[in-house]
Amino acid sequence: MPLSTADDYLIHQIPEPIDTVGTSDRHFYDRYYFNMHASDDSLFMVFGMGQYPNLGVTDAFVSVSHGEVQTTVRASRELGADRMDTAVGPLRVEVIEGLRSLRLVCEPNEWGIALDVTFTASTEALPEPKSWSRVGSRVTQETYRLAHVGNYSGWIEIDGERREVSPGRWAGARDHSWGIRHGIGEPEPKGIGAKRAPDAPMGFFHNWLPIQFDDHMVKITIDNDHAGRRILEEAVLLYNLGDERPPEQLGRPEIDIEYHAGTREVARAELWFSGDGASDLRIKTTPLRTVYLKAGSGYIYDGYWGHGVWQGEQEKVEGVVIEVGEPTDRLEIAWLNETLCRHETDDGRIGYGMHENLSAGLYLPYGFDSLEAVAPT
Repeated sequence: MPLSTADDYLIHQIPEPIDTVGTSDRHFYDRYYFNMHASDDSLFMVFGMGQYPNLGVTDAFVSVSHGEVQTTVRASRELGADRMDTAVGPLRVEVIEGLRSLRLVCEPNEWGIALDVTFTASTEALPEPKSWSRVGSRVTQETYRLAHVGNYSGWIEIDGERREVSPGRWAGARDHSWGIRHGIGEPEPKGIGAKRAPDAPMGFFHNWLPIQFDDHMVKITIDNDHAGRRILEEAVLLYNLGDERPPEQLGRPEIDIEYHAGTREVARAELWFSGDGASDLRIKTTPLRTVYLKAGSGYIYDGYWGHGVWQGEQEKVEGVVIEVGEPTDRLEIAWLNETLCRHETDDGRIGYGMHENLSAGLYLPYGFDSLEAVAPT
């Protein structure tokens, strides 16, 4: 295997060059995720970049919800041997200081989205509980993720209008995850998986909320199966850098969601905590603007574009522009939703942050008893 500049760092985990990972599973990935907002409903940006060493592909996207549209610029190329090369088409990520400061760039392009912003962490990076699942005898998910919140500086340009980005008003969250997650790359033949009965109860209810207040972050994860049984959870309060107070475990996170009629799109939600010693904190969320990851980002393979899907010998760069419309107009794109919210605690504190939400397949606690079921009108 060829060497790269990364091989001169003391970071090897197996007796191979760094571009070789410790599993042959084709679904291995290593990915950055960022979001950015102006602490209001004017725009919401999501930026992602992934490497897929066993597929030989790297790709990236930036999606911006602004006005009545969502604009996505996406790019894909052969990964090559240099894992330190995090540029794909007009998009790139630069690590200025690990776990503290990273730069995001989208060079000017024909779809009118350009940016040069730097994320600076407000909190320590928080290691999340490890995700693990198996279907039959096969591990389908084994991932590790870190997440934190911070502020942005720089600029973003949309259709020729440049907005200066300054800390304080411009904030957001980012994560870095890696491991095995099925659904990456071209679909595999079902094989013995086809024995699963088509009417078997399957579903996934997912909520991921990094909420940013002035001096701390509240980080909540709730993953349930189709019947409401808890798969993964996290609820922690983490103070800003420079504050020596230790992280606070808040208890078992609970959520109540009201959906827009005729959809599975969140209209509002309330969060609280249960169990011995649980915090009495309650948080109400009001959605401001959503980036729909099904609308061109690659999070869902659409038969053409998807994370890790080989797009040919030449680097490919594309743009996707979608009119957002009313909630019932968005049924085809509302799946994994990055919903920027205003969060208000019961004692009057205001924070901002994303409510990543997904209710896929069956989810019986809300009456979603079929794949097509939606909230009542």
